[in-house]
Amino acid sequence: MSAIELSKREARRFLLLRHGLAGGFRFRGKEGVLAYVRQAGCIQFDPINVVGTNPELVLQSRVEDWHPAQLRELLYTDRLLVDHWDKNMAIYPVEDWPCFRRTRARNEGWCQRHPDAVRRVLEEIRTRGPLSSADLDMEEKVAWPWGPARLARAALEALFFSGRLVVHDKTGNRKAYDLAERCLPPAVLDAPEPFASDEDYVSWHVLRRIGSVGLLWNRPSDAWLGIVGMKSSERNRAFARLLEEDRIREVRVDGLAQPLYVRTADLPTLEKAASGAGFDDAEPRASALAPLDNLLWDRRLVQALFDFDYRWEVYKPASERKYGYYVLPVLCGDRLVARFEAVRVRPGDPFTVGRWWWEKNADATSDLLEALLRGLRRFAGFLGASFDEAKVLSVLRM
Repeated sequence: MSAIELSKREARRFLLLRHGLAGGFRFRGKEGVLAYVRQAGCIQFDPINVVGTNPELVLQSRVEDWHPAQLRELLYTDRLLVDHWDKNMAIYPVEDWPCFRRTRARNEGWCQRHPDAVRRVLEEIRTRGPLSSADLDMEEKVAWPWGPARLARAALEALFFSGRLVVHDKTGNRKAYDLAERCLPPAVLDAPEPFASDEDYVSWHVLRRIGSVGLLWNRPSDAWLGIVGMKSSERNRAFARLLEEDRIREVRVDGLAQPLYVRTADLPTLEKAASGAGFDDAEPRASALAPLDNLLWDRRLVQALFDFDYRWEVYKPASERKYGYYVLPVLCGDRLVARFEAVRVRPGDPFTVGRWWWEKNADATSDLLEALLRGLRRFAGFLGASFDEAKVLSVLRM
């Protein structure tokens, strides 16, 4: 089957339509949050909170009329979403829990080596209810992937990664864990392993990640992070298998030497993007994107399609940062036109842009500025901040 031919602009527009980042909002409210996560497969979690956590920032750019409390309800009241391991730590639909049985099984080793700690933690939670590490008097230091840790923390996290515990709730970044059987429905917990082999699992996960981003190439990428145990040879076999089964199609984009791939299920959206439908060029939509946004999972692909070089510098020493501590990309229409340094604000405080950097290809016309002000006003509303248009505009014009 011949490859699909696209221009860079058509590829960008497909990605933005796929992500719900173009034209009018098609995800709304709490139902929209659930619908987007189901479409994306997962959204990556990171605990740093300057102007919202990463999942909150992903959702504010795509979902109209929503509040972070709705995400908490879906996670900890409705139990329709779950915190667990996918694209590293992530949030994914609870119905996908059976698909990660192999991933959880790979995390049983620590539990098997520390049976007494495991037995004690499970008994404490069974009798006392949900607990955090601060609720357990287990002070011994033990080796842990992120450095020496209290035995209480290591045991809770090991049981969490193996799937015997889940996050019951969070207070800030402090997690309270409970038994999985008290939080997840029996139909999910008792569902059989859905994959007959490791190859089936890897093929499913590769297809899932292609859908999470929209377009991906078969090369090393951060988009594959968290697929436990997958090597390049296994990824190659998964691509070959998905092509043979017509679950993905090859895409050739002008100016890119290497092919990209799209899920066959997403071809209607690709055709819509190629026709130019779904975009309002007269009144483009502008959004601030999350640092670990699904659209940005493959930084080299973003560079190739959007001519936008983005690195999240929050974990770099200050002396090594090119821009700043917490800098967010700015999308307008089908281009990434700028980035800005986000500043923490309390509800009711004025929205503040620390610093603003235009991309070299951005022409700060009055139409572009108007679109950006609309998008930043919406972002300020997400933060509960007031919006002084003249003050923000003065920063954009500097």
